[in-house]
Amino acid sequence: MTAMWTAGAILLVGLAVVITLWRTSRTRNDFLTHEQRITFETLHTAWSAAPPLRAGLVPEAAKKSAKHLRTLLGTPALALTDETEVVAWEGDGDHHAAEAMDLAADVFSTGRTRAFDITCSAADCPVHTAVLAPLTVEGRVVGVLAAYSREASAGLVRATNEVARWASGQLELAELDRSRTRLVEAEVRALRAQISPHFIYNSLSAIASYVRTDPERARTLLLDFADFTRYSFRRAGDFTTLSEELKSIDQYLALERARFGERLKVTLQIAPEVLPVTVPFLCLQPLVENAVRHGMEGKVGPGHITIQAADAGEEAHITIEDDGIGMDPDALRRTLAGQVGATAGIGLGNIDERLRRCYGDDYGLVVETAQGLGTKISVRVPKYQAGVHA
Repeated sequence: MTAMWTAGAILLVGLAVVITLWRTSRTRNDFLTHEQRITFETLHTAWSAAPPLRAGLVPEAAKKSAKHLRTLLGTPALALTDETEVVAWEGDGDHHAAEAMDLAADVFSTGRTRAFDITCSAADCPVHTAVLAPLTVEGRVVGVLAAYSREASAGLVRATNEVARWASGQLELAELDRSRTRLVEAEVRALRAQISPHFIYNSLSAIASYVRTDPERARTLLLDFADFTRYSFRRAGDFTTLSEELKSIDQYLALERARFGERLKVTLQIAPEVLPVTVPFLCLQPLVENAVRHGMEGKVGPGHITIQAADAGEEAHITIEDDGIGMDPDALRRTLAGQVGATAGIGLGNIDERLRRCYGDDYGLVVETAQGLGTKISVRVPKYQAGVHA
């Protein structure tokens, strides 16, 4: 983990230096020293190679990163492999690509950088030696960086080894991103499981109570139940529209009103302008369920829940408030910090994490609560965000 954060920190520092040097060159008529120019060009090339490396060792991304990695090393050719094949060849002598995996086998088995002589019958081929260095993620060799040149040297071996270490750091960060994505997806599945048993039992019991006394209402509630569960357990898409999320919430509340009757009071204030806004799937419904749970269960007398969605220029502001039993602030803080507690609210940590992951740290949940004083949860969502669409 330390290595991953170190790689990320180095990259950020490098970007800051690149931007500073670029601004210096723009404002001072390109009066860069030779050393500054070399630093600028090196960091700029490394920065250009980083984004495709963060996609992992897949052919399309590897081809983009290989171009910049070859520039860093200044070699006639460079190859990247995963554990089974050459995923990118950049430069001359691509007829040697077929034998790259044979050379890489020794690096995979030992985990060490190796140099090899290359035999070629083509008189004008610039490839006579190859330096192969391991690409590692969490101590495991996942690929090989191969630098091809006219002759081997200690400098080329050291440079290849260092570039491979830097590239490994980017691949570590890519794996961290994928792990976090898998974790969030698993937590969404856990959210569904957390919602379903308690809610399904109570909903079906409430519907059953109307079968004889009010068959038409029982039928309507069954349709609401079917639509709600279809939405909650859908497989496709990480995002939905605020309109779809609110529709699911309305169906959920219809079922809960059948259970609690006049004890459950709900006020909705929704600005039509924000209905098309894209939000993470199941980011609001669990908050409403949490409001019902903490607003009604254990409370004597009626409970009131208010749901608001307001237009705030470039953002949509959403609040869910109840006048129920509230939550323990310390337990809430532990939940939002990832220390899950059953008493601190349904899925709050998961929702907070997903909002921050999608929109940045400024867009996490804001929770105001105290025991016996109810709970107010505020959510801010940008109306438009690159890469976020239903």
